[in-house]
Amino acid sequence: MKQRTAVRELILTALFAALTAVFSQIRLPIGPVPFNLGVFGAYLAGMLLSPLWAGASMGVYMLLGAVGIPVFAGFMAGPTALFGPTGGYIMGYLFIAVLTSFAAHRTQNTAVTAAAMLLGLVICYGLGTVWFMTITGTQLQKALMACVVPFIIPDLGKAAAALWLGRQLSHRMRKAGVL
Repeated sequence: MKQRTAVRELILTALFAALTAVFSQIRLPIGPVPFNLGVFGAYLAGMLLSPLWAGASMGVYMLLGAVGIPVFAGFMAGPTALFGPTGGYIMGYLFIAVLTSFAAHRTQNTAVTAAAMLLGLVICYGLGTVWFMTITGTQLQKALMACVVPFIIPDLGKAAAALWLGRQLSHRMRKAGVL
């Protein structure tokens, strides 16, 4: 039974890494940081996987991109993409997935899960913005206006959609014996 559970978790981890890669290609290039649905993939992984496996799925996603598989927005890949100006935001997906998962799996309280999702997003924004400023030499106000402000409302919408969809899928997957 344990081996079956481990195989299931590995499959779901790979699935969410792949889904995040697909979601990252659904994008609008609006500035130095492209608007894409990768954050939605991180939120959804957090809603449906345990914290360990949610984090692993984002780790696999980043590793795939780092070794050259074009999984990042705009089919970007390689260390240059991962450690380039937007790399901090990509690495922030890990915090989004893990914090969302901790809340979603520790409580059935929607407000607590939403707060954890928001905290993950704030950490993602913070890490990404500091990273962007360090790489590009951009001042804080300019970096925030280019890399954070335009994304706040859409990212909150992604969180809300993932919260709703994650609850629906979790219920159905438990009923089917997948979770």
